[in-house]
Amino acid sequence: MNMQNAFQNLNWLSIVLAAVSSFFLGFLWYSVLFTKRWMKENNFTPESQKGANMLKIFGLSFLLMIFAAFNLAMFIGKGAGAAFGSMAGFLAGLGWVFTFLGVIYLFERKSLSLFLINACYSVLSLTIMGLIIGLMQ
Repeated sequence: MNMQNAFQNLNWLSIVLAAVSSFFLGFLWYSVLFTKRWMKENNFTPESQKGANMLKIFGLSFLLMIFAAFNLAMFIGKGAGAAFGSMAGFLAGLGWVFTFLGVIYLFERKSLSLFLINACYSVLSLTIMGLIIGLMQ
C-alpha cells in the first residue's frame, strides 16, 4: 500500500475524536484529579499561572494531540478492532512515552510523583485513543 492509499484509508473522525478524548482526559487529570499535587511538584502557584497564554497552550496542545492520534492511526491501520487498538495505544504509552519520560525525569532529577502523574496520563490517554481508533478505523 502506498502512502496516498494509507492516508485515504484513515478515519479522520476517529483521529479527531481520539484527540478530543485526550484533551478531555487531560482536563480531568490535571484540573480535577491531580491539580494540587501537579502544581506543587512543578512549583506552580495560582499567581504564577496568571500570565500563561492559555489560548496558545490549548491550541498547540490540541494540534499535538491530533498529530499523536494520526500517528497512532497510521500504526493501528484499518480494521484492527478495539482490542488491538487499545493494546497498541497502551504499549505505545508504556513502551515509548513512559520509558522516555522516565529517562528524562531521572536526568532532570524530578520527583517520582510528577513522573507518575505525567507518564500515567500519557499511557491512559494513548490507550483510550487506541481504543477509539481501533473501533472506528
